[in-house]
Amino acid sequence: MSTGTPRPTVGAVVLTMNDRPKEFLVAMDSLLSQEGIDLDVVVVGNGCTPDQVPDGVRTVELPTNVGIPEGRNVGAANVKGELIFFFDNDAVLPAPDTLLRLAAEFARDARRAFVQPRIADPTTGRTLGRWVPRLRVSHPNRAGTATVMAEGVVMVRRDAFEAVGAWPGHFFLFHEGVDLAWRLWERGCIGHYAPAVIVHHPATDPARHTLFYRLNARNRVWLARRNLPVPLIPLNLATWALVTLWRIRDPAALQASLAGLAEGLRGGHGTRAPMRWSTAARLTRAGRPPIC
Repeated sequence: MSTGTPRPTVGAVVLTMNDRPKEFLVAMDSLLSQEGIDLDVVVVGNGCTPDQVPDGVRTVELPTNVGIPEGRNVGAANVKGELIFFFDNDAVLPAPDTLLRLAAEFARDARRAFVQPRIADPTTGRTLGRWVPRLRVSHPNRAGTATVMAEGVVMVRRDAFEAVGAWPGHFFLFHEGVDLAWRLWERGCIGHYAPAVIVHHPATDPARHTLFYRLNARNRVWLARRNLPVPLIPLNLATWALVTLWRIRDPAALQASLAGLAEGLRGGHGTRAPMRWSTAARLTRAGRPPIC
């Protein structure tokens, strides 16, 4: 007698600093309303005791803010499931089958290690360019191979995630998704962008904070020094520097970017494990050469 297709097992990780009380409740309600999967959820208090946590949801309290990627690593270690779903606490799953549909994407190609839905602002329906995990971001409705990821709303295969060492926790914030994606590609995996599956998220701008410019620059250097063959490091950083000089007009933002660049060059990037040239070639064929 056939038992049918097993239900996907998904561990969901939500971080909180108790700074979005209204959004958090809506996010958790949409998460706990998911159907067709076996769901395990943990809320990680990043430097706080989580408030307003629904009954039956486990929590982990971190005494200090360890940053977003390390907080997510802690969460991943405290949930069960063959798939891990990382979920921002101000995002919303608009349909009860959202996670089921994301999980189904893995069965379509055994190489897929992560799947990202289309993230859209709930009011305008707009999908920001930084949410589209490939080049040619002006067409967010086009599915395809993903070479990077939007870290706050993404599903990852646990075995692949653990095999490459999880998120780079010391990044604290920014570019950790590129780092993880590159290491997954180095392992022979790929990512997939599934725009038919939509998740709502407010279209906020991280560049409104000066901290963005410093960490963005520092982590860009760390990303290159950790993952790229030596000849590609100066090409990657030169491309970033030229784009930064062209885009930034605010003197304070430029100063913060230069400070972050200097910080990254001084070290702290962690273990270096450069990708093979064959991986760089695969990324290039997929539309995202690792120099931009």
